[in-house]
Amino acid sequence: MYKTTISLTMLGAAFALILPVAPVQAQASRTWVSGVGDDANPCSRTAPCKTFAGAISKTALNGEINCLDPGGFGTVTITKSITIDCHEIFAGVLNAGLNGINIPFDNFVTAGETRKSVRIRNINFSGFDTGTGGIRITGGAASANSEVFIEDVLIDGNFGGNGRGISDERTGGGKLFVTNTTVRNNGGTGISINPAAGAANGAKIDGVISNVRVENNSFGVFVGSSTRVLVRNSVLSGNTNSGAAVDGTFSPAELNVNDSAISNNGTGMTVNAGGTMRISNNDIFANGTQASGTVQSFSNNRITANGAGGTISPIAPANANPSGQN
Repeated sequence: MYKTTISLTMLGAAFALILPVAPVQAQASRTWVSGVGDDANPCSRTAPCKTFAGAISKTALNGEINCLDPGGFGTVTITKSITIDCHEIFAGVLNAGLNGINIPFDNFVTAGETRKSVRIRNINFSGFDTGTGGIRITGGAASANSEVFIEDVLIDGNFGGNGRGISDERTGGGKLFVTNTTVRNNGGTGISINPAAGAANGAKIDGVISNVRVENNSFGVFVGSSTRVLVRNSVLSGNTNSGAAVDGTFSPAELNVNDSAISNNGTGMTVNAGGTMRISNNDIFANGTQASGTVQSFSNNRITANGAGGTISPIAPANANPSGQN
């Protein structure tokens, strides 16, 4: 009887070794979405997912989501450092009634992160005239040293509430880079970099907006307290309130606009209390009101055919070059 028991035990152990073991679902460094995919898939190239939201949970920290073929891939909330890139593929997000992408840095997964970085490339956002925003970025102390890159993006049609194209509201500071992007037809501000009541503990948002078209919004670019932003090689046009505006009500804010066009806006440039705006080598043309407040100007701007208003204050050249910044 004893020998029989031992034999059965050994047989059971051997049988257990050959039973199939369910694989653990590992997160991949690169995942894929497709217009004909399925979120039940592992998001591999041969078995892609359907939406960004379905793919993000299967993508590793610092990984990348790519698009296999054209499609509408849905709204998503990003809670880890990641890249979403649909280069050379038509990729759309229909965000009727809500935001296209939310980036709440306070909710980020922090284990294993050396930096908090989100990269969004080659996506078209359509608010269908009811969207509340294209891309919204938030975060308190957890957003310190975070960075967001928005490249080759189109944002259009956010008229729900005070719909904004891009809204950066981080109070813990960070960096924002917007490049080769069009933001148009939004009920609120096209690009708003405006921490609520200013950033905390001296933190700032540093931003660069380069080769961007911001058209037919309420404000074009609005920069609030605790920010330092450069706009260059861009077009700010057709915005009903102001093309470029800066407000330092809670703490100083700086906006530099270089090599750009500010045209056909209600007011070309707006400077409120605590804000500083410097302009260099711009075409400022046919705005209903030239400016509100005082704008600091190098002598190489071309300012013509604007309605009266505001003060353009020349910046004295720091060297022998009479145009200051040619």
